[in-house]
Amino acid sequence: MSATTRPGAPGPAELVLEDGRFFTGRAYGAEGETQGEAVFSTGMTGYQETLTDPSYHRQIVVMTAPHIGNTGVNDEDQESRRIWVAGYVVRDPARTPSNWRSVRGLDEELVAQGVVGISGVDTRALTRHLRERGAMRCGIFSGPALADSREARLARVRSAPPMVGAHLFDEVATEERYVVPAVGPKRFTVAAVDLGIKGMTPQRMAERGIEVHVLPAGADLAELYAADPDGVFFSNGPGDPGTADHPVALMRGVLERGTPLFGICLGNQILGRALGFDTFKLKYGHRGINQPVKDLVTGKVEVTAHNHGFAVDAPLDAPTETHFGRAEVSHVCLNDDVVEGLRLLDRPAFSVQYHPEAAAGPHDASYLFDRFVSLMEGQRA
Repeated sequence: MSATTRPGAPGPAELVLEDGRFFTGRAYGAEGETQGEAVFSTGMTGYQETLTDPSYHRQIVVMTAPHIGNTGVNDEDQESRRIWVAGYVVRDPARTPSNWRSVRGLDEELVAQGVVGISGVDTRALTRHLRERGAMRCGIFSGPALADSREARLARVRSAPPMVGAHLFDEVATEERYVVPAVGPKRFTVAAVDLGIKGMTPQRMAERGIEVHVLPAGADLAELYAADPDGVFFSNGPGDPGTADHPVALMRGVLERGTPLFGICLGNQILGRALGFDTFKLKYGHRGINQPVKDLVTGKVEVTAHNHGFAVDAPLDAPTETHFGRAEVSHVCLNDDVVEGLRLLDRPAFSVQYHPEAAAGPHDASYLFDRFVSLMEGQRA
């Protein structure tokens, strides 16, 4: 991605899809050129959390809600140290942000972080196109990057690396171990493997009296158990789970020891692989904060926050015998029956494909952190 700041009124911009479709608009954020996988997010709010979610690394995010930027940007709702999206696509950017917590405009933040975007795009047409054709490589071009021909821009998009086979979690994970202290009296210690963790996730555990030791993605089993954890957590993260061989081997070591284990998003796919299931690329994925999921254990339907383009291929109708005992699908998406959760019946381990920390909302799935606490209580007893 190459970008420059944009003085004055926004100039023309163009979005190019790898199948040859073009959308014209105006520069939004920094001017320049960027490539990534075009995906759409159905959330009507929470754009700041979306932008700073490491799971969106190397993706160009199309917002289906028409008005973006209305509440500006603050310094409290960041989910990580920076914006991770490769590019940003909106229809109607806010002219003037209005919120008591706002300290600057979204456009200003995109410029400051060098994020190339485009506005004035018919995002409904673009979303329908991606639903019909599937997520695909994409580029945004503005400023000097528009000097080349359309054919040249399309060629650069088609030469960009695809998401299948992409090994990305190492690029977003912490390089150094750090600790998030428990809020109030400490009840448990959890070792969390950072594959692209969002800041609210260890905070949700800390609120339950858990001291969270966040480790780099390349940590080994000895480093994982150095803090004598009561439980182990595997986070969300970007890229193809088929490339996550080290986290899979690490999780198998945890399962062999029988330590209570909880995984979300990429962590769910890693549990699937650790149990012997395959993973596959979804046509256009699930992204947004309004995805309906059914808990097959309780029968309850939750509205949940998602960001995943891959899923686990596991049978929905019956438990499966694995090296670690019986495993079953615990949650499914009501839109398309995609596996949204796994649990072991003979060991204290479970995972979900979505984000129970839910920043920004909804909070239907917050009970999953309590379920993790219950597993650690049971193990301690």
